[in-house]
Amino acid sequence: MKRFAVLLLVLLMQSCQYFDKKVPSEQELLNKQLKEINWKEVDEYPSVVDCEKLTDEAQKKQCFFEFLTATIQQKLSVDTLSILYPELDTIEVKVTVNSDATMEFEPQFPKDSTAYDTIKIDSILKSKLVDFPKVNPAIKRGIPVKTQFVLPVIIKTEKN
Repeated sequence: MKRFAVLLLVLLMQSCQYFDKKVPSEQELLNKQLKEINWKEVDEYPSVVDCEKLTDEAQKKQCFFEFLTATIQQKLSVDTLSILYPELDTIEVKVTVNSDATMEFEPQFPKDSTAYDTIKIDSILKSKLVDFPKVNPAIKRGIPVKTQFVLPVIIKTEKN
């Protein structure tokens, strides 16, 4: 009977090791989660009130970019850019939508662009692209985030 009791005690002690599992640390879990997140894409793109009624994400995104492009073109259409630079038909604008819903606009020029006064064009853009309609920032995992993108903006030139 003593042998049986000793054998049972040894088996019980060994079986306890099967229940002793290593619990991952918070840092390990955090690192695993961070690796799984695609940081190059947002869950929801920036949006404006007119696009909020759409349910399809692709249509919502397209609506936002069309609204933004049309608004920039409208604000620049009454500008002197077409008079100062009649050969300039399209300008690329880097748009930054910050997490606090503020916006920044920066013209993008080719590296070899010496034909334009980039400082003057930047100044004109910044003076015209004020009082922009409210834009809701992009969302990543429930948190508003900063996004940047480049939009080609057609400058309408009127020929007399």
